[in-house]
Amino acid sequence: MHTAKEIMTRKIITVELDLAVSELADLFWENRIGGAPVVDESGKLLGIVTESDLIDQSKKVHIPTIMTILDSMIFLENPAKLDKEMKKMTGTKVKDIYSNEVVTVNEDTPMSELATIMADRRMHTLPVVKDEKIVGVIGKADIIRNLYKQS
Repeated sequence: MHTAKEIMTRKIITVELDLAVSELADLFWENRIGGAPVVDESGKLLGIVTESDLIDQSKKVHIPTIMTILDSMIFLENPAKLDKEMKKMTGTKVKDIYSNEVVTVNEDTPMSELATIMADRRMHTLPVVKDEKIVGVIGKADIIRNLYKQS
């Protein structure tokens, strides 16, 4: 069974928080990638930004359901979720749309575990980390390419 080290992309394209969303879209398109690690000036991993984050900017706003009882408004859904969605939809910089909840793997992670993580968590991009530094990135295409080579 192959490991992350054998299938990862070593040419790592990272972005910083202040990159404009329009430039991010161009970067994804020009490099044919579906996501990129977000790093600070020193290269420390802060999160991940994906095509899905860009697509979220074009979706319809979901207004939470509200009940009124005795002149009180009761939200049936979490209003913080609406706030987060609105911030993402109106964001102009990577810092407005990226996810800071990043899952990383190490070089020895087997491909079956990589595929499981990506499928279960609906992830497109997995940073590969060694000694707290990004050494590679695994995208869906890397998994598919490796599966195709095996058959």
